[in-house]
Amino acid sequence: MRTLCRFREGYAGRHMAVLAALGICLAGFMAGAPLSAADTPARPAGSPALLRRERPPRKVLLGTVVSGQEIFKLALDKRLQRMDELAEAFAAEAKSSYPGKQLDLVVFPEAFLARPGDLMAQEAVRLEEVQPRIAACASRLGCYMVMPLLMQEAGAPVRYSNAAVLSDRAGRVVGIYRKVHPVAAQGSDVLEGGTTPGRDFPVFDCDFGRVGIQICFDMLYPDGWQALAEQGAEIVALASASPETVHPCLYALQHDYYIVSATPRDHAAVYSPLGLIEAQVTKPAVLVHQIDLSYAIVHWEAVLENGEALRRKFGVRVGFHYYDQEDNGIFWSNDPETPIGQMIGGLNLSEVDESVARIRMLEDRARGGPPAMP
Repeated sequence: MRTLCRFREGYAGRHMAVLAALGICLAGFMAGAPLSAADTPARPAGSPALLRRERPPRKVLLGTVVSGQEIFKLALDKRLQRMDELAEAFAAEAKSSYPGKQLDLVVFPEAFLARPGDLMAQEAVRLEEVQPRIAACASRLGCYMVMPLLMQEAGAPVRYSNAAVLSDRAGRVVGIYRKVHPVAAQGSDVLEGGTTPGRDFPVFDCDFGRVGIQICFDMLYPDGWQALAEQGAEIVALASASPETVHPCLYALQHDYYIVSATPRDHAAVYSPLGLIEAQVTKPAVLVHQIDLSYAIVHWEAVLENGEALRRKFGVRVGFHYYDQEDNGIFWSNDPETPIGQMIGGLNLSEVDESVARIRMLEDRARGGPPAMP
């Protein structure tokens, strides 16, 4: 029940900005004036020139992996070799499933690069030890790459971070995320063998969109996910040791972004802004999946016909995943000249957030104001 309530709270939270932007005073509701063009919410000051659904298609090819638990028993040189092998597997899968398209972002599991050991001093690596190999790997793939490592920080005093390095297509370091919420075992006050918690939640500009990073136990704290949303993250790379699905589903739904998880066991996935798993792998293997960041989310309407009305009108120019059991779908355009917003507008449809806001206005006007809250 607590999980269900949190999902509902998150879903409602997605619409608060839309409701706040309506600017419709209570007096207008009380007067019972019919809705008009003047009731349409204005675009907030400082918002992007184009809404997401109004932008041309932005295809992004993602790669993730279930690496296998044995990675954590390997020496550092063997882990670097495994990194290169997985890179080859990503490239082969992309070529097979998406011929002619380039990978944009690949994500590896938590602490992928480290040494075996019982103490952080034994496990941690210095960035300069591994960065040349990371750079070469990202450059060969020609994509951005999130590579997690147990990192000994430069300088004194000696400090360790559970970190993830984001490299660009040429292998240059774009930035580093340091895990803000490292875990302490029951009965212990030591954080992951002496890890220093990170302090902030950066969002990185990539040539395809804005990317944030979270690491494993960060899933149990909402602050980072909220901070990434407030900074405009469109994709969150979740480098994890845990195959958990509930929290990623929650945060994807709540914050209206994609999440791509990478793990050593059981499950890695791409989570859509519907809060649903869009693609997944459940055994040691790579996964390559394409998304479009210029999407629209449309709730059930009879005229939509679960997406088939758009397919009849636009053919292969439109793409979508529609979920009958959720009465909801995510839609995108395959036509650079026709944004998805124009396509759904052609059927007099609007995105779910707009629809919820419009109906809420009608409800408040009919009852003479918002519902009473305890």
